[in-house]
Amino acid sequence: MSKPTSLSAIALLGLLTLLSGCASRAEGVLVPIAVENPATSKVNVLVATTRKESDVPGMLYSGERGQKPEVTAITVSIPPDKSRKIGQVQWPRRLPPDPMKDFATTKVEPYNRGEARAWLRRQLPPSGRVLVFVHGFNNQYEDAVYRFAQIVHDSGADVAPVLFTWPSRGSVFAYNYDKESTNYSRHALEDLLRDLSKDARVRDITVMAHSMGSWLTVEALRQMAIRDGRVTPKIRNVILASPDLDVDVFGQQMAEIGHPRPAFTLFVSQDDRALNLSRRISGNVDRLGQVDPRVEPYRSAFEKAGITVLDLTALQGGDALNHGKFAESPEVVRLIGNRLIAGQTVTDSPVGLGESIGALAVGTAQTVGSAASVAVSAPIAVFDPRTRRTYTEQVDRFGQSLGGTLQTAVGQ
Repeated sequence: MSKPTSLSAIALLGLLTLLSGCASRAEGVLVPIAVENPATSKVNVLVATTRKESDVPGMLYSGERGQKPEVTAITVSIPPDKSRKIGQVQWPRRLPPDPMKDFATTKVEPYNRGEARAWLRRQLPPSGRVLVFVHGFNNQYEDAVYRFAQIVHDSGADVAPVLFTWPSRGSVFAYNYDKESTNYSRHALEDLLRDLSKDARVRDITVMAHSMGSWLTVEALRQMAIRDGRVTPKIRNVILASPDLDVDVFGQQMAEIGHPRPAFTLFVSQDDRALNLSRRISGNVDRLGQVDPRVEPYRSAFEKAGITVLDLTALQGGDALNHGKFAESPEVVRLIGNRLIAGQTVTDSPVGLGESIGALAVGTAQTVGSAASVAVSAPIAVFDPRTRRTYTEQVDRFGQSLGGTLQTAVGQ
C-alpha cells in the first residue's frame, strides 16, 4: 500500500472511530423488563450464534468465539410508530428503557435444539416463510438483535425471523479478526440453514446478509452446494445488502454454487464510505456493494448470472458512512418485506419509490418476468405512477436504439 493510500485509510479509520462514539447509549440492554403497554409492538427473534457467552449482565454474548453454537429466543419491544423514526433503532440512553420511546427487551430464553424447533412451529406463519439475517462487520450481539428486530417490524414481513450472529468484536480496529470470525462460522450457518430446510412446515427461506456477513452467507451456500450437490431448493432468495465481498471472489463463489441456485438480489451504493475503506485495505479490488451495475464488466456479468441489482446511490443514507441504507430507508425496508421476501420481482410494477432509488435488473426469467433472456437497464427502473409516466417514453427509445435487447421494467 502506498503512503497516500495508507494515510487515507488512517484518516477514514479516524472518522469511523469518531462516528462510532457519536451516539451514547446504555450498555446491557438485553436485561428483560415487563412491557404491558398495548401501543408497543413485539418482535420475537430466534438467535443462533457462534459467540462466546459474556460475563456482563445484559450483553449475553461477547465478541469472542464460542466452542459450539448457542440458540436464544429474544422478544424485543418497539415503540409506537408515532414515537419513532421508521428505519431507526432507538437505543435507550439509560436503563431501564422507556418502552414508549426506546427499544426494550422483554424476554430472553436460552434454548436447546428441540426447544428451537418448537419455537419455529409456533412462530412460522401460514406461508411457511423464514427470514434468516446475517449481520456485518463491527456489530455487537445486541446491535444485531435490535437491528434485525427493527427490520422485521418496519418491513412488515410475514416470516419467522431467525438471526445468525457471528463473533464480531464491535470495533472498527478489529476488521481482520471479524473477517476470520466469518470463516470460523461457515459450518454453523450452513448447519442452521440445512436444519431449517429439513422442517416439513418450512416452505420458503430468504437469507439476507449485510456487509461482511455477505461473505459468510455466500461461503455457507457454496459449502452446501459442494457438499449436497446444490443449495437446498427451499432457499429461494438471497439478499446481499452493501456486500463487503471481493468481486473476483464472488464470481468464483457463484460458479462453485452452480445451478440451480437461489435468486440473488444485491443492494449497492457507490457512495458507501465503509466499503471504500474495505477496498483500500483489501488490495484495491472493487467491493461488490460499491460497483456501478450499469457499466462493464459488471452489467454483463450480472446479466449472465441472472442477478437483480438495486442501486441506492441516489438515496440519502441515515448514517454518515452510507452503509446501512437498506435498513434505514423506510421505502427500501418495506420493499424487502412486501416483495423480495415474498419472491416477487421489484422491476415489474410500481412500488412507490419514485426517483429516490435506481434499479438495474439483469438476467433471466427468474429476475425480470416472462422473457427468456433479457437485459434491463435504466437510470431508474423502479417507479411510482408519476415517475412511470415520465420515463416510459425515454426507456422505450433506449430499447429501440439497441434493437429491442433492452426492455423496460415498468410493468407494461
